[in-house]
Amino acid sequence: MACGIAALTMPKPSFSLRAEQSSALDLSADSPSGLASHSRRDFVFVVNPKGANGRTGKEWKRLLPYLRTRLGGHCNICESITSGPSHAMDITREAIREGADAVIAVGGDGTLHEVVNGFFWAGDPVQSLDHGPEHSTALGLIPLGTGSDFARTFGWKNDPYEAVERIVRGFKSKLDVGIITGQNGEQHFFINVADIHLSAKAGYYASKFKRFGKLCYVFGALRAFIGHTNRNLKVKVNGGEWEVFHKVTALCIGNAKFFGGGMKITPTADPSSGNLEVVILQDFKWYDFVLKLHKLYKGTHLSERNVSSRSVKSIEVAEEMCRVSAYAKLMDV
Repeated sequence: MACGIAALTMPKPSFSLRAEQSSALDLSADSPSGLASHSRRDFVFVVNPKGANGRTGKEWKRLLPYLRTRLGGHCNICESITSGPSHAMDITREAIREGADAVIAVGGDGTLHEVVNGFFWAGDPVQSLDHGPEHSTALGLIPLGTGSDFARTFGWKNDPYEAVERIVRGFKSKLDVGIITGQNGEQHFFINVADIHLSAKAGYYASKFKRFGKLCYVFGALRAFIGHTNRNLKVKVNGGEWEVFHKVTALCIGNAKFFGGGMKITPTADPSSGNLEVVILQDFKWYDFVLKLHKLYKGTHLSERNVSSRSVKSIEVAEEMCRVSAYAKLMDV
């Protein structure tokens, strides 16, 4: 769904995920210090004009004059418009190598996910070529997507003008970053929610219902139930013993609380705690989803008998009858 990364569970291949404490990125948020006391900075705004069914591009054009008024006296503002999938990653890597002080995602959780992945290359943090290893680039966010779920964890509204004011105030806080490594060795990074099985398929189908706004995630989930089969998964937590969970409908690993346009799927997750919250939904039918939808949005679904949750340092997941596995982790950088 609208998350850090979604991985579809296929019939034979499986994967494992491992997480460890990481404080890889600085997130621009609220602070009384402001920008006036700092030297002029280079801020790169990565804009996905097609976000929120085209609304992001229109909102950005209206926002840019205000942005220049509020930040132009203290920052060099670089506007970078994405042209397609993965372009935001390339823009981010180039900006960091050229010494940008902040790269700010303008769009939804998909754009943010690409920008986060752009902070890394071949599993390692990207570094400035000329400013030395002591130079760091902050991650910023102007939430203008359909769901903008990551921002909800901080209580931020989908208001770009409020986001600009947060950037003006200039506070930075540390964020944990999750790493998922597939069995082919490919790595992906996430800061929100990684989800497996039905919820990942729901995110795929939700993209086809964007014209319905936030309801696209509900429609996507209902569509995902068509032909869906629950599966038995093996789970290993913190390097311990394998534990089998039968008839798993969805497994969500949260570094933040929300996905799916406001569903509070991992309600106790904290993006700077060094832990991930794992929520496992078992033997859900489409009508269970409908009847318990209000609990998913409120975050009260953990009391349901077929929902389990735990806080972990690391987790590995594989299909019960599959010997082939992949590898994933969270990394300190």
